[in-house]
Formats: sequence, C-alpha cells, structure tokens
Amino acid sequence: MKKLLILMMALGFLASCDDFLAEEPRSEMSVDQFFSYPSHAYNAVNVLYRTGAPTFYSTGVYGGSRAMLGGYISGLFDNDYKGQEVHVQHSQNLTLNGDNLAGYFDGAWDACYLAISRANLAVANIAETPDLTDSEIKQLEAEARFFRAFNYYYLVKTFGDVPLILDAYNSLDNLYVERTPVAQVYNQIIDDLKYAVDQGGLDNLPMPANDFRVSKATAATLLADVYLNISGYPVQNNSYAEAATAARQVINSGNFSLIAHGATESESAYNVMRLSDVEDEYIYSIEYDASISENYWQPAICYPNSATAWGIFKYSITNNAYKPMPELLWIYDDEKDLRIQEKQFFHSSLTYMDGDEEVTKTFEISPYLWHNDEALFETGKNNKDMVVYRYAEVLLIAAEAIAQSEGVTSEAIGYLADVRARAYWQTDRSDIVAELTGLSVDEFVKEVWKERLRELSLEYRIWADVQRTHMFPVTNEANKGEVTFDNVVGHTTVWGKTLAEKHLLFPISENERQRNPNLTQNSGY
Repeated sequence: MKKLLILMMALGFLASCDDFLAEEPRSEMSVDQFFSYPSHAYNAVNVLYRTGAPTFYSTGVYGGSRAMLGGYISGLFDNDYKGQEVHVQHSQNLTLNGDNLAGYFDGAWDACYLAISRANLAVANIAETPDLTDSEIKQLEAEARFFRAFNYYYLVKTFGDVPLILDAYNSLDNLYVERTPVAQVYNQIIDDLKYAVDQGGLDNLPMPANDFRVSKATAATLLADVYLNISGYPVQNNSYAEAATAARQVINSGNFSLIAHGATESESAYNVMRLSDVEDEYIYSIEYDASISENYWQPAICYPNSATAWGIFKYSITNNAYKPMPELLWIYDDEKDLRIQEKQFFHSSLTYMDGDEEVTKTFEISPYLWHNDEALFETGKNNKDMVVYRYAEVLLIAAEAIAQSEGVTSEAIGYLADVRARAYWQTDRSDIVAELTGLSVDEFVKEVWKERLRELSLEYRIWADVQRTHMFPVTNEANKGEVTFDNVVGHTTVWGKTLAEKHLLFPISENERQRNPNLTQNSGY
C-alpha cells in the first residue's frame, strides 16, 4: 500500500503590532495564536518537507530540476530543450551572471530563505506549544533544525557567504542582513545537525520505516556529508574524522543495508531502486503521492523530445532533460559494471506492441532510473519518491573519511568494496578488495571519487564533488571505466569552455542585491 504523504497546511503568519495594523485580519493568525495546539506545531514542521531545497528535486519537463544545474555547468549532462531553457545555455557556455539568470537564482534564494524563516519560527515556538510531550518537542525541533540546516547547506554550496538568520521575524527591523562567512554558516549547520543527532530523540531508522519522517540517520548522514565538504574547498577545515564518526553512527546501527540483486537483471538492485519506495537503503527521500503532490515529469525526461511523436505515452511532452554526455558514460566499465548495462541506470531502446506488431525504438542514451511504466503508459502521474541520500553514499563517505583520517584500513576498503561489488556483479568481492589493498591514501581516495561518480551520477553530486575537491573527472572512450582528475580551474569542458575560479560558486541575483543593498556579489561576476 502506498505510504501516507505528510500533509501540509499553508502558513499565513502575521505578527501582531499595534502600530502596524489596527485590526488583525480574521483569515490570518498571529504567531502566538498559531502555536496554541500540538497540531499547530506539527503543521509548522510538516510544511518544511515541501519548502525550499526539497522542492529543488521536483522536475519540470523542459528545464529539469534545480538540482541538475551543477550537471549542466560541468558539461557532463545536456538538455534537449536547452534552446529555450536559458539557465542550461548560460551554464554550459559559462556566461551565467546575476543579471541574465536573476529570476532563476531568485527562485532558489527566496525558496530557501522562506524555508529557513519557517524553520526559525518553529524552533522558537515548538517548546512553548501547550500539550506537547517532551519527546514530541525534541522530535519536532530536531526535524525543524534538520531542514534549516538542509536549506543553509544548499545556499552555502551554491552562493558561498550568505546571510545567517536564526531569529523568527516579528517586525520589519533588521531586514538588510550582510553576508556571513562560509565557515560561520557551516558551524550553524553543524550545530543544528548535532542537535538532531544527539538530542533530538529521533529513531535511527531508514526513512520508509520511520513513517517517512526525518530520522537520526537522516541528520547523521547530512552531518557526515557536511564534514566531508568542509574538509575540502573552500573551508579546508580537516574534519574527516568527524565525517567518519557521523557515517559510522548510521553504519553501526545495523538498520541499513544495500539493496541486493534479484535473480535476473530486470530484478537488479538498480531496478528495485527504480520501482520501490520502501527499501532499507533509503535514508532521506522526498515523498510523493499523485493524489496529493506528485513528482510530475520525472518519467517523461527518460526519453528524447522526439518520442512525443510516438503517441504511446500519457505525457504530452517528453524531453531528455538530464541527458548524459558520452564523457559521463565513459566512467563505467561497460563489461564489468552492471550500472551501465541497458535498463539499469540508463537505457537507449523501448519495445512495445502497436496492435499485433512489436515495435522497437532506439534513441540516445537517457536516464532509466526514473522510468515509471504506470505513469508513462497508464496515468500520466508519478507517485515515485525521489531518494536524496542512500546507504551506498554513507559507505562511500565513510571510506573516504576513514582513509583521510586513519589510513587505508580494512574497514575503509570494505565499505568501498561493498558498493563496487554490487555493481561489478560478476566479479568476486575478494578480487575487488585485493585490488584496493596496498593503495596509498591518495590512490584510494581517488578510487572513492570514481565510485561516487558512478554510483551517484543521477543523484546530482558531481558538481558538489568538483567544488570540494577542485578536481574535474576526465574520461576517455578508448579506456572506459578509467577516470583521471584535472585541476578544475583551467579545465576545458566538452563545450570548449574554460572553467575559472569564479564558476565554483554561482552569482547572487542582481534583483536580490537591489532588494538588500548590504549584499555583495561573488568575485568575478
């Protein structure tokens, strides 16, 4: 049975100020009125599941999702409709700035700060809500802090220094906040996540087993990811040991496992990911239900725009909005790696019946991980959740963090081997372990980076890894499966454009800078 989507109510908060409004509209509530019952506190947290950064994984048929922008700027992904989608064009051409993509970056900035504002309000008022138990207070505050951290994490990775606002607004004072240094923003993110992990009273469970609510493992995974990122650029604060500790909290719980392969390739772990929302590998999923809030066009971007003319889909438009470039596909060994085989992560053919005739269409390689038969051929509506963090990523974070802080131990090797062995399904795991044993720290870490590229290629981690490592993956058609790394600054993309230091952050919208005169622009824009 399909899980119950967390329901949300739109919040219309208005502070009561005698000198601002003489009479309070009956259709709206003041903050003091709103946090009067336990249901109010739950609603204040529930809305965070659908505000700000979580919405950036929702996919439009033309422009893709906001989470795809890094893939476009890397040059490793394309979009069939980039002729009309200017954010794709400017990203690939490296011509983006605060003017020509002002509206696009406004949307991200405003959505995140709306979520942060709501989280601030929740954190400030949950404990004062009558009739909540102590455990409910801790749980709800932990969830609110997680989403505050998640939104700040998106902002700081995207824009660098950003205003750090932690108080709920109840007046129009102090609206023009200056940018806060990246390291200070990260410190707040870590504080919020440590509260959720250590004091939040959350269960340490896969998200599907936790009623699709944020769990301790969700917060610990994000915390491990944050520690991994601040160990690299631009902060360069060696926190690998802390990343390993956070990742081990998830691993050592014993509540998580990699999805196992079935008897056939169509029942592989990767096809289970495509079909199932309820696996122990899932740590953070964004939940969808077509009757309430659906993941609209995700299946439709598994086909080129020419597929619309086939007349077989319930969707009126198809578009390969996150089309993998050959240079991306060459990261896979096409003999050993199951992920690159047809109808695993990707596909290039479809066979269907047209009356009594069997028809096979072939096309450029497209994502298959989001393919949904029911949505494509029956309903035109997509129920499938988007998985943001999986246990596989935790294992890879742990492998890299342990190697960097403790050396290439058997534990670190084992975590990397677990992920690789599932993909190299016809290779004995002991052979993989043997290949990894004896590598230097630098050699081993680069093996982890390669596996992150392969395992997380459709989970939007590529550009974040380039940002933190300052290294760009380079592949070669003649040597598929091998990856070398080039300094990102000065690297020429597949579009013939040369990446500069400034491209590691995106520009702040000039609209936002006009609204807030205290905002400075990122260097180079």
